[in-house]
Amino acid sequence: MNVRVLHIELKRSVAPWAGAVVLTTALAFLYLISGSWWTGTTAWTAQWTTMALWTRSVLFYLWPLAVGLGALQGLRDRRSKMAELLTSTPRPARHRAAALAGATAITLAAAFALLVLVGAVQVVANTEYTHLGWLPISLVGALSLVAGAVLGMGAGRALPSVLTPPALAMGAFVFTALMQMSLGRTETSSATGLPSTEPNRISLLSPALSDVRDAFVTLSASVHVGQTIWLLAMAATGFALLVAATPRTRLIALVPLLAGAVIALLVLPSDPRRIYVVDEAAAKLVCDGPVCVTKTQQARLADLAGPGKEALRLLRGALGSQAPVSVRENATMLPDGATPRWSRTTVLFDFDDDIIAAAKGDELTRVLIAKGMVPGCAPAGWSSFGVDEFAQAVAAGWVLGDLKPLPTALSAGLRREAEAETRPVWKQLTALPRAEQLSRINAMRAAAISCKGDPFDVLKRGASR
Repeated sequence: MNVRVLHIELKRSVAPWAGAVVLTTALAFLYLISGSWWTGTTAWTAQWTTMALWTRSVLFYLWPLAVGLGALQGLRDRRSKMAELLTSTPRPARHRAAALAGATAITLAAAFALLVLVGAVQVVANTEYTHLGWLPISLVGALSLVAGAVLGMGAGRALPSVLTPPALAMGAFVFTALMQMSLGRTETSSATGLPSTEPNRISLLSPALSDVRDAFVTLSASVHVGQTIWLLAMAATGFALLVAATPRTRLIALVPLLAGAVIALLVLPSDPRRIYVVDEAAAKLVCDGPVCVTKTQQARLADLAGPGKEALRLLRGALGSQAPVSVRENATMLPDGATPRWSRTTVLFDFDDDIIAAAKGDELTRVLIAKGMVPGCAPAGWSSFGVDEFAQAVAAGWVLGDLKPLPTALSAGLRREAEAETRPVWKQLTALPRAEQLSRINAMRAAAISCKGDPFDVLKRGASR
């Protein structure tokens, strides 16, 4: 395929329109619809890996769109009533198929590359942590659009009906939806008995990825390899269908697709913990004395170091030898529904925690004290408001000598509820003899760190209850 032929194909085919539709709809989705891809440390413009993962997540509808547009392209010869004329020419069918597929492949790959470039320009301005670990994620995403379009072309050529493009697009959309909602998920139960689901290897046959939960989580190498095998097999079947002329050769053309699925399922990890893995380089700690953050957040260390050291000093004055000695960003990855694990000696925090995200300066010191006293026992992936937050406010007030609400985005009604719950308990606690206060605080910390018992109830009634 030379440049002149490619130029002609780009002019007379729907390939440029396919690229334009993919790019504009993806940007519209990411910019015009409010979602978790715009907030916190996992925003699509916050880190390189999260950008790559979020651009892959929109493939849940971009990939079916590519399949449908490819099928529309595959109908071109039949629609123009040129099929018999083209078969009578001496030019091999594979040359015509290569030109047709090549034009669409280039435009779709370019559209996805431009989408990634839009995100990359913003990521450069938002993080100091640069790496190339995100590149395989994006390359597989571009390959999925190309493979889907080529498969659609082959199916459109093999089934020349006006119903083929919409039927294939809808079928591909149903496939991606099922992979993310039911067929591609395995039901599990956490140690606390809370129901949850985890992705399985079948879900990885879909090019779309689930929501991004942690900034330092990435896909394992076996996922990249397995998906590449599957997508290359898909493209091979599509190309074979484009050049197939008889029912027998069309059936043979399905062999790469079936073989690719089998091989990919053998390569893809069966253990959910080997699908999304911690990027060790991203999770590496960068420290200023006893205050540490992960490499992904190293730009925020300067603002955190002062409040973190002050929080440790105040905790040491209040708790003595029982006080924590370091502050560290929590880089532990837990499955949904799992009970968090905390340390007595380390204040663990998450930048996406509501009270951490809303705090600055002296407020951040108060928040870190609250996290050191009551880390919070909401199951991983769950959000809550209640006794943990009440205990945090009282415990921080006890250390600092005054009760103030912790910074949060709660509504005025919930803030009034928190004040009504915590003020009487703080007054009761501070009215006790110092030894009794310390006893209740220590008992409360034991309940909070072990996630056994109600820390707020301990503050109200003592360890005996």
